[in-house]
Amino acid sequence: MKRISVAQPTLNGNEKKYVMDCLETNWISSVGKYIGAFEEAFAAFCGVKHAIATNNGTTALHLALVAMDLRPGDEVIVPTVTYIATANAVRYCGATPVLVDVHAETMNIDPAEIERKITEKTRGIIPVHLYGHPAEMETINAIAKRHGLWVLEDAAEAHGAEVSGKKVGTFGTCATFSFFGNKIVTTGEGGMVTTNDDALAAKLRLFRGQGMDLARRYWFPVVGYNYRMTNIQAAIGLAQMETVEKSISDRAQIASWYDEALANLRTQIVLPAPVASVKQVYWMYNIFLREGNGARRDAVMRAMDEMGIETRPVFYPMHVMPPYFESVKYPVADLWSPRGINLPTHQGLTKDDVERIAFSLKQALLG
Repeated sequence: MKRISVAQPTLNGNEKKYVMDCLETNWISSVGKYIGAFEEAFAAFCGVKHAIATNNGTTALHLALVAMDLRPGDEVIVPTVTYIATANAVRYCGATPVLVDVHAETMNIDPAEIERKITEKTRGIIPVHLYGHPAEMETINAIAKRHGLWVLEDAAEAHGAEVSGKKVGTFGTCATFSFFGNKIVTTGEGGMVTTNDDALAAKLRLFRGQGMDLARRYWFPVVGYNYRMTNIQAAIGLAQMETVEKSISDRAQIASWYDEALANLRTQIVLPAPVASVKQVYWMYNIFLREGNGARRDAVMRAMDEMGIETRPVFYPMHVMPPYFESVKYPVADLWSPRGINLPTHQGLTKDDVERIAFSLKQALLG
């Protein structure tokens, strides 16, 4: 039987046509018509004034922090369960990521824990819309307003997710997205910063292009970075934006197939639960073992792998990894992260594939 991958891109629109246009016209680097077109399409999709393209999601995070003047000695609130780039970008600025526990239901940052970690050094909060599920942005923004903090949404995994009908990427001072090959919208590698702040957008564009003054070529008023997206990447991204709504609806369909196929395993696993007023876009469909630890989770994943099903572990908490190790406990993250599994989630899946994945999971749990 064919092997089922945990993720794969869908490139069945105008991607090849637009890339070939780049090659035939020789506009292959960081100048070209597709960059602006992709930025405009993504800004319109999110409902923001500005979208600034970058060469990957990590540089988008770093660029945003630089533009907001994060400095050594500053602190930033970060969930302990996230991809490591969230914390790394803070460190790139010489600042300190201050870790916060998460909700068991969503694995997103727990707003009730945020205020406890705020000090006089805190500059901002980075909520992460983990695996496509939006964080509690209204509550987080209220906390930030009380303490005079900025909010940077890490929406790397949540293209099109919504809270009360409003898309992520519009709630914070700014937001960042990733377009890695396994994301809902992909450019192979790539990122984006979104904002409604005109002055911040100008700073983002300045620092993105080596710090060169946009009105005075080869004049550099600041030390900048080469975080520019190529025209070829943007060409793929523009084609992806033409089919983004179908990409999101296809993932919702896959999630409903999983819900149905895994319903009889609810005594052994926890399935994603709907949250009122929230639109989850299922970058990854996650399940959690009700009992056991990381060793049991890994055994289940190995068994599924032997049956031709690729899976991934839910992210390890930051506080257990060497660069960010803390001896203190984060009860929710410590209990649930080691039990989490990302099941295959991509548009190439059929209903039969999902049923086969569910069967292999059931067999693995019996082992």
